[in-house]
Amino acid sequence: MRKALQVVTSMAVVAGCALGAGTALAQAPTYPSKPIRLIVAFPAGGSTDIIARIVGQKLGERLGQQVVIDNRGGAGGTLGTEIAARSNPDGYTLTMGTTSTHVIAAGAYANLKYDPLKDFEPITLVATTPYLLVLNPGVKANTLAEFIALAKAQPGKLNYASAGTGTTTQLAMEMLKSAAGIDVVHIPFNGNGPANTATLGGQVQVLFGSMPAVLAQAKAGRLRAIAVGTPKRSPSLPDVPSVAESGYPGFDASLWLGFFAPKGTPAAILKRLETELVSVARAPEMKEPFERNGAEALTMTPAEMRKLLPVEIDKYAKIIKAAGIKLE
Repeated sequence: MRKALQVVTSMAVVAGCALGAGTALAQAPTYPSKPIRLIVAFPAGGSTDIIARIVGQKLGERLGQQVVIDNRGGAGGTLGTEIAARSNPDGYTLTMGTTSTHVIAAGAYANLKYDPLKDFEPITLVATTPYLLVLNPGVKANTLAEFIALAKAQPGKLNYASAGTGTTTQLAMEMLKSAAGIDVVHIPFNGNGPANTATLGGQVQVLFGSMPAVLAQAKAGRLRAIAVGTPKRSPSLPDVPSVAESGYPGFDASLWLGFFAPKGTPAAILKRLETELVSVARAPEMKEPFERNGAEALTMTPAEMRKLLPVEIDKYAKIIKAAGIKLE
């Protein structure tokens, strides 16, 4: 009788544990169960911020939770990116990484406080955008050839803005300076938005800006667009020639934007985010807002991103070295 009672008791315990486990599983929250923070490592109004808000809104709609933009600008995007790298890897903190934060920073900063390859889980790229060479309307040049002639006639007299030392906006202009043999002085700002404002106000004469940040001003005539950085013309500005077709074949300056999570984020969450982000980027309704801001959809698997990053880091490290850029 005692043995029978023990067996019954044991079965009850097992059943109770199974019931408890089932209840716990039933009560476990489904990802996402709360808003997601998307760290943008540049101030509001810049290219990264613009694309992050467009994509973030649609991602939130698909996930059923709000995606909250957290602008953490400074040090060429490295401050906000470091915060993202050190965040809890639970899927509730993501960052929009760019060529600046995950490629150029690796070669430009001597003491970078995060490793673009080791501290992040790549999720997918979502967009690419060309750089657009724009002038303050007061500059007496209407074409790239005229601007280069003006710069050569006044070496060291013209200033160009960038989103910060070591960012792609600086690298794009340094590439042009090298290709054309001109001397234009670099004035760094804290993000694309402030650089754009300085060019509009005439504090600087030229900006090789990422297109989402400068396109509206260029279309309105408040900035004069004279060349596109990609080898082919942009559908957003079909009448503006590329640098390559204007006498500098092989010139290519563009920016990619993608989503990253802190290292250690669960694989199931990463896969869910990848699936939803790819669907967002490729959705037909995204074509208009992307083109309005000079961007094109571009998706890439995590494996493809892991192959891309080292190649890009090596490519830009050579440009950085040639330009003599070294930051602490």
